[in-house]
Amino acid sequence: MEDAWTHLGPLQWATFVDKELRVTAGTEARQFEGWLLTVDPVSASMVLVTFSAAGGAGIQVVTGHAVRHVEALQEGDVATTRRLRSLFPAPEAEGPDPRRRAAVRRWLEENRVPVEERGDRLRVAGALTVVAPYGPDDCSGTNQIVLDRIQKLLERHRRQEAAAAAERREVDVAS
Repeated sequence: MEDAWTHLGPLQWATFVDKELRVTAGTEARQFEGWLLTVDPVSASMVLVTFSAAGGAGIQVVTGHAVRHVEALQEGDVATTRRLRSLFPAPEAEGPDPRRRAAVRRWLEENRVPVEERGDRLRVAGALTVVAPYGPDDCSGTNQIVLDRIQKLLERHRRQEAAAAAERREVDVAS
């Protein structure tokens, strides 16, 4: 595939993922070899992985605009695909913390704000929703005035929680 890499697009690039490639890039026709982990859909840059005999891995990024030629050397097997995916595991999704949700709900109620739980979400004043982890940036709603006021309340709650946690640490250190 001569000079056409950037013009292929994500669907065609995906066919090269998990394959061992030889890539010629740059005006000097420099060659890179490795297993294709992913391709950036905006820049067409590719991430190549090489595995060492000692068990480590090397990463090279070849910028999409520099790619001159791509040659598939071999298909990856299940073990290779698993090994590639293990390099950058997906972060564990944190589920909503029911204690945090309850604390935020209590705080809002203490400040005379009507709030009800709807599953893992808090519905506040019938005008906005707060999702995990229940901070000021986790609010969504169309009424900007209510949104601003609730975000300020949640920010004040966060500051008070941080101050209380710092005070507890001071007491623990003094003991």
